[in-house]
Amino acid sequence: MQPIKKTIEAEASQGAEGRGAKARAMLRAQLGEDIYSSWFNAMEFDGFDGRVVKVSVPVKFLRTWIQAHYSEQLLAACRSEFANAERVEVIWRQPGAAVVRQVDGAQQADAADAVKTPQSLGLSSDQAVKTAPAPLIRPAIPATVRTSAGGLEGSPLDPRYTFESFVIGSSNRMSHAGATQVAETVLSDQPGFNPLYIHSSVGLGKTHLLHAIAWEVKRRAPQAQVLYLTAERFRYQFVEALRSSDPLAFKEKFRNVNLLLIDDLEFLHGEKTEQEFDHIINALLDGGRQVVVASARAPNHIDRLNERMRSRLQRGLVTELGPFDHELRLKVLEKRLAEKRASDPSFTLSSEVLDLLATRLTENGRELEGAVTRLYATWQYMRTPITLDIAESVIRDLVQSLEPRRPKIEDILRIISRHYGVSKGDLLSQR
Repeated sequence: MQPIKKTIEAEASQGAEGRGAKARAMLRAQLGEDIYSSWFNAMEFDGFDGRVVKVSVPVKFLRTWIQAHYSEQLLAACRSEFANAERVEVIWRQPGAAVVRQVDGAQQADAADAVKTPQSLGLSSDQAVKTAPAPLIRPAIPATVRTSAGGLEGSPLDPRYTFESFVIGSSNRMSHAGATQVAETVLSDQPGFNPLYIHSSVGLGKTHLLHAIAWEVKRRAPQAQVLYLTAERFRYQFVEALRSSDPLAFKEKFRNVNLLLIDDLEFLHGEKTEQEFDHIINALLDGGRQVVVASARAPNHIDRLNERMRSRLQRGLVTELGPFDHELRLKVLEKRLAEKRASDPSFTLSSEVLDLLATRLTENGRELEGAVTRLYATWQYMRTPITLDIAESVIRDLVQSLEPRRPKIEDILRIISRHYGVSKGDLLSQR
């Protein structure tokens, strides 16, 4: 026990300034300057009790990230300096709170970084003014609102989903054009495409366009009766009407709707629900009211639709949002970056980082938006430029495997169905 105690006492004698110097040097050498300065620069060594090394960081995000991505490297570095270290405990150093440093029973309370004076950091007053990050002031984002008509309450509308924020490319130009025409002509004598049916895979902009139509119509004609419903909410409200023995009143509530938008049609199920949906859509279309539908599949690929409803939905404009190409992915990233910079002009991403994101994240727009948000959060806490290494590290779990994906039966059926114009139900039938 004597050698261990001497080692601990030696470490204690280093003082707060020297504590962890060897471990820091090892981390910097292993990880490189960019990663070290991004994730470990604000870390402090708070104590070693002979078994556990305690370190602290000023924000929760740092603690979570270090624990998830660098715990092994941190422990190895600590063992190079703190003898017999078994594990490292990463603590969130809350602003204004006292951090208790402990070495072999001796305790020392230090104020957290957030309350240190410029002089205690080795800065003059002028330097402190120049280096301190400006407080972030962000414009308030309006809360989601719900459309309503005839006593029916719709699903929430996202205020961010407007035509202005929609990024246009070759794969979505037709859908965007159809949506804008519908929004401009809902209350005219010559309505646009009716019904308008938009389909695509997840995250390519279906819901965005539906919300944009609703917002634009409400802007142009505040008196218009606009109702946006997910298929799930439509079903819920219809079931509630059945329970109260008032299905006719439910149908009557749609009578004065000028624009009905139905999202996620593929989730509409239940024989009675489908029949009621059929009746309501036909009544609205026959009355010259505008209907817009979005789904993950084209009408002829939704087996539960009856032939009459399938035919009605295909009578208008059926348009597909295709996958984003590299050019569109870049435009989406630039748009989302511009939105972040509108509230925080000092945040930026280099063209190399944007190109990395556009090359690696190929699934959908939500991935791209999520990546920009992650990088913004990283920059906000670190206040260092986002390098390629940092960007790679942040999006690691978003990146899909580069190995070719084996086709699934569902994919094969969809391609054959589309090529030959035969429904999936017919392909699987025993005829």
